[in-house]
Amino acid sequence: MSAVKIASWNVNSVKARLPHLLAFLADEAPDVVCLQETKCPAADFPRLELKAAGYTVEAIGQPAYNGVAILSRRPAEDLLSGLPGDSADEQARYIEASFGELRVASLYLPNGNPVDSDKFPYKLAWMDRLVRHGERLLEREIPFVLAGDYNVCPSDDDVYDPVAWAGDALCRIESRDRFRALLYLGLTDAFRIFHPEAHRYTFWDYQAGRWNRDEGLRIDHLLLSPFATDRVAACDIDRKPRGKERASDHTPIWCELEL
Repeated sequence: MSAVKIASWNVNSVKARLPHLLAFLADEAPDVVCLQETKCPAADFPRLELKAAGYTVEAIGQPAYNGVAILSRRPAEDLLSGLPGDSADEQARYIEASFGELRVASLYLPNGNPVDSDKFPYKLAWMDRLVRHGERLLEREIPFVLAGDYNVCPSDDDVYDPVAWAGDALCRIESRDRFRALLYLGLTDAFRIFHPEAHRYTFWDYQAGRWNRDEGLRIDHLLLSPFATDRVAACDIDRKPRGKERASDHTPIWCELEL
C-alpha cells in the first residue's frame, strides 16, 4: 500500500493565485488537488506552468466566476464534467475523475445568498442532486472523495459567531440538513475523524480583519466513502497559504489515504 495525498482549495482565481498554488504543490507534493472558483475558461487554464510542476489538468470553467479543476500527478480517467440531474444547469461547479481504484470529485457548491432570492432554492436543489449522485457512487463500492467548497458550516462549532450567521445560507437549517443527508448516506467528514475540536476554519473573509482575529468558517470539506474512510491516515487544514500576501480567502484542506 502507498499513501495518496488529496488536497482541496478554493483558490479564488487560479491566475491570480498561481504563484501560491505552485508553491503549495512544491512544498506539499499532493497527488491530487481539487480546485474551486478558478474563474477562467478551461482553454485559459495555466496548464503549461502546472505541467512543468508535474501535474496534469482537468478543468471546466467560466469567465470571471465559478470553475473547478482536478490536478494530478497521473492522468485522470473516466472524466465526468457537471453534476448529473439537471441538463439545463450550465454553471461550472462539478468535475469528477478516477485515479486507479480511487474516484475524486472537485465541487463548488452554490453560496445561496441572499436567501430570499432564487439563489437559495438553487443551492438546495443542487445539494439534493449531490445526495442522489452520492447514492449512485456508493452503489459502486469504491473508495471516493467528494472534495471542495461546500458553502456549508455543518454546525455552530464551524463558525466564529453562530448568532450573527444564523440566517445566512451557509448556516441555515435547510443547508445543514442536506449536508447531514450526505453523512447519513454513509459518507464521513474526514477532518472530524482527526479533529473534534471546535473553531477550526478554512475561510476568513477579507473584510474587518477576520484573518488576524481568526474569525472564520469551516466550509471546505472532504467527504469520504466507507471504503476511503477505512483507509484514511491523516487529515488537516493548511493555514500557511492564507497568511500570504494576495492570498485566497480560503486555505487548503488535505487528507492521506493508504491505497
